[in-house]
Amino acid sequence: MVRSVELNRKLTLERRQRVSDGAGGFERDWVALGEVWADVQMRSVRVTEVSAGTTAVERHRIIVRGAPQGDPQRPMPGQRFVEGSRIYGIESVTEHDHAGLYLLCWTREEVLT
Repeated sequence: MVRSVELNRKLTLERRQRVSDGAGGFERDWVALGEVWADVQMRSVRVTEVSAGTTAVERHRIIVRGAPQGDPQRPMPGQRFVEGSRIYGIESVTEHDHAGLYLLCWTREEVLT
């Protein structure tokens, strides 16, 4: 049985963009493209030891409303979703259903513990 989609979490969609550093140069920073409602589910977690302590890499499946190719509200790999202090890096995006009503985004979140 297929579980229904529950868009019950508000995420900010962001992309990297060159912005002025105020001294005639540029730096790369994250710029908000807008907010989307999402269904967020953790799918797996891997814990590893690093020099700063322990890090957990969590994989999430995030479903959002569909948007056509080229629409700024359509997530793309390399962008990210932000929810408070949580950051979900988008690794892939595909249609969740044949009608394209929803998009399925596979994401990665790293948490230093």
